[in-house]
Amino acid sequence: MKLGRLNHVGIAVPSIAAALENYKALYGVVDDDITPVRDMPEQGVKVAFIDIPNSQLELIEPLGEASPIHKFLEKNPAGGQHHVCFEVPEIYAARDAMKAQGATVLGEPRIGAHGTLIIFVHPKNSNGVLIELMETPKGDH
Repeated sequence: MKLGRLNHVGIAVPSIAAALENYKALYGVVDDDITPVRDMPEQGVKVAFIDIPNSQLELIEPLGEASPIHKFLEKNPAGGQHHVCFEVPEIYAARDAMKAQGATVLGEPRIGAHGTLIIFVHPKNSNGVLIELMETPKGDH
């Protein structure tokens, strides 16, 4: 398996609204660069994406205390980099390749924020970085 393009960097935040104000003030983000905030109850999060010229930033806020992001924010109250997402042509082949190499795949493929299948590879397999693998959305690239 070979990684495809960087799709996005996931950033856990206590408040998407506050984070967006920060990105607007410091980095010149404008409303046209931002996708609408939406709840993803099946993932336990709400998300918004900031479009940048070569990728996206995904802002992730927990939906309650059961959210996987909630635990991350307990350890990192101001927020921080949560994961890096790379595209792959076929998620099941990527999952099988990761497992064959001895990597720990967290859960089974499921639909992510871009409406395509995703998996996560444990940080212990990637120098402490949680890696999201995402099937390339149909019609992209």
